[in-house]
Amino acid sequence: MFQIELVEKCKSNDRQAQLQLYRQYCDGMYGVALRFLKNPHDAEDVLQEAFIKAFQRMDQFKGEVTFGAWLKRIVINGSIDFLKSKHQKTVELNEGHIHVVDDDDWSVEEGISIETIKEVIEDLPEKYKYVVQLFLVEGYDHSEISEILEISETASRTRLLRGKMKLKESLKNRTYGTGS
Repeated sequence: MFQIELVEKCKSNDRQAQLQLYRQYCDGMYGVALRFLKNPHDAEDVLQEAFIKAFQRMDQFKGEVTFGAWLKRIVINGSIDFLKSKHQKTVELNEGHIHVVDDDDWSVEEGISIETIKEVIEDLPEKYKYVVQLFLVEGYDHSEISEILEISETASRTRLLRGKMKLKESLKNRTYGTGS
């Protein structure tokens, strides 16, 4: 069955079609939630809520993007909302007046493992961590990040640039042992 047919059946509350879509996307979306939440139980909870929300709002899916991309956005938003509610803090930052230069150089020194980079990303301040993770790990561009996080594209670029600087600084400190 084609994806479009499956989605149309889901729109009419076909439980078999919903189960088939769930099975098709469950593992991949669990991985997305786990990358954000770092806790398997929390990731499962957010994943279940995301599928419930997706099936309830299936009529909002217009096919402008793939179903997987649409669902991934729901999972990411759910993960971020979960983290925000857990930490119960949000930071307002007006970065609209800052001019940002795009810098595509994400190279790091040889010998630094992916695991080390992931650990350092996890230690970034929340406002930078989400943008870096969405950009580097999930592959979103600044217009998508600005929609997901409800910030301007300029703020997304600024936070990415600052997050990258903090990331490189932390990696350098780990490599050379020069903590501040």
